[in-house]
Amino acid sequence: MSKPTKKATLSCLLALLPLISHAQTCQTSSIPATTPDTQFTNNNNGTVTDNKTGLMWKRCSEGQTFNTGTHACDGSTATYTWQGVLQQAQSVNTAGFAGANDWRVPNIKELRSLVELQCVDPSINLMVFPATPSAVFWSSSSYADYSYNAWNVYFGNGSDDADGKYYYSQVRLVRIGQ
Repeated sequence: MSKPTKKATLSCLLALLPLISHAQTCQTSSIPATTPDTQFTNNNNGTVTDNKTGLMWKRCSEGQTFNTGTHACDGSTATYTWQGVLQQAQSVNTAGFAGANDWRVPNIKELRSLVELQCVDPSINLMVFPATPSAVFWSSSSYADYSYNAWNVYFGNGSDDADGKYYYSQVRLVRIGQ
């Protein structure tokens, strides 16, 4: 039986890379936190209030369920077209969540306020917003030059962009805190 070559071993390792989970990376020693834990009040009902902006956010992305026992988001995020996220907000309001029925899709400025600049994969505070994927999240803001596009934030690296409203992306709902 022959010994595996370095090339064969490297090929096997490269084939496994997509299966290896990527963990969030943060540069806490060189970049100050932009969304520190202390900026948020945990309402113990699946929501947090951002003390800086006054907004109340669902801790979990749509499609996930907040687990009150583990304080985690269970399940997978759902994806929607831009029109679908607006309809999802209406559905949440019909059922109600955390005693409120005024949930909405955040505008691009509000959504950008969640970006944690010291972290990537994802670029969000995972203590506050557990199980957030490194994915694109819709805002309610249409793109000025092309009405068929809307602004979004990619929480892999915190960048924003505009995509066609027919694309499928995630959403996190918000409301005015009280």
